[in-house]
Amino acid sequence: MKFLVVTYGTEGDARPLAALCRALMDAGHEALLLADGATLGTAHALGVPAAALAGDIRGALRPDAAISGVVAGGSGAAGTAKTLARIADAHAEAWLRAAVEAGRGSDAIILSGLAAFIGLSAAEHLGIPAIGAGLIPITPTAAFPSPFLPPALVPRILNRASHHLVNVMLWRAFRSATNAARRSVCGLPPRRRGWTSHPMLYGLSPSLVPVPRDWPENARLCGQWVLPAPAWSPPLALADVLAGEPPLYVGFGSMTGFDRAALLSAVIAAVAGRRALFHPGWSGIDAAALPANILPIGDVPHGWLFPRVSLAIHHGGSGTTHSAARAGIPSVVVPFAGDQPFWADRLMRLGVAGRPVPAKRLTAAALAQGIAFAERPETRARARALGARMQAEDGLATAVAATEALMRR
Repeated sequence: MKFLVVTYGTEGDARPLAALCRALMDAGHEALLLADGATLGTAHALGVPAAALAGDIRGALRPDAAISGVVAGGSGAAGTAKTLARIADAHAEAWLRAAVEAGRGSDAIILSGLAAFIGLSAAEHLGIPAIGAGLIPITPTAAFPSPFLPPALVPRILNRASHHLVNVMLWRAFRSATNAARRSVCGLPPRRRGWTSHPMLYGLSPSLVPVPRDWPENARLCGQWVLPAPAWSPPLALADVLAGEPPLYVGFGSMTGFDRAALLSAVIAAVAGRRALFHPGWSGIDAAALPANILPIGDVPHGWLFPRVSLAIHHGGSGTTHSAARAGIPSVVVPFAGDQPFWADRLMRLGVAGRPVPAKRLTAAALAQGIAFAERPETRARARALGARMQAEDGLATAVAATEALMRR
């Protein structure tokens, strides 16, 4: 079978989809990935055919861009939806045109991220199945609230309603540009409501998010979509640090728009002379300001690096959260926006991280408390046990089998 896979977002959005494409190809199928050009490195490394969609996600996340207000903690779920929609709205027609053209002759479209509504529209126009690929659990359930709302603020009785509320807000934010693109590119009628009946495959671990009993049959939780750690050789400086006692890892992925000097000062103080690795990501933090005990590093595969460090201080993105947990190490989570507080809450409930340290209220003292909790022997033991459970999961094999079963129907 031939699959078109369409997503748009950061590297954390594109990397698992590239892994899914590779797994589909290894099972004898064809796959083509469409995503932001800056996020296609994993696809190229895996030999996955890929093409860039219009736009510049890294530029959209630069400190002076609108989305930085969300990262800095200035918006709730509605503001987040509107800000993310602005990224998609600017390119909706170009994305739909690219998806329709690339999707001709495909058996199905697998869609995710900010391009989800575009992928659904392309599948509708081409008359082929649409399969959602999620890295955030958005199918309504009473088991937990919407990941886009602060976990502590939603009464349990309103959990299911919170999902419906957020999903409606997301569709309303994306609806105008999506309908305009449907009309101009495909001649399709406008939609009043979003899609709800298409199948959803989630690249999430049931060890972190137990499968909700009230999920419908069209929602499947597969396990993390991650390939085996590559045969990767570290630079000499990194190899030297890793030869000793395992250092701490600090990295905040694609987060931007925060007070870089204040965050760096808090990290340096909280680390308190321990040996640590610091990945600047897209933050723009000047590595020259780091003390000698903290080594700046470039992009290193998490699957290779995390088993070699003692704990990870990170932003709580879905991918980083899964990779740290799978490696069997504790976390200190500094959530910035979006679904990150949800993942911080998951790790805290499992006892492998302390209370989240929100980025907008970050202090050296709070971060130091998180590190102290992560370094407790009982925390490390829980992390090792969680990692062993996750390593026994094969999310990609489950996703491929589920995709094949869906297509047979």
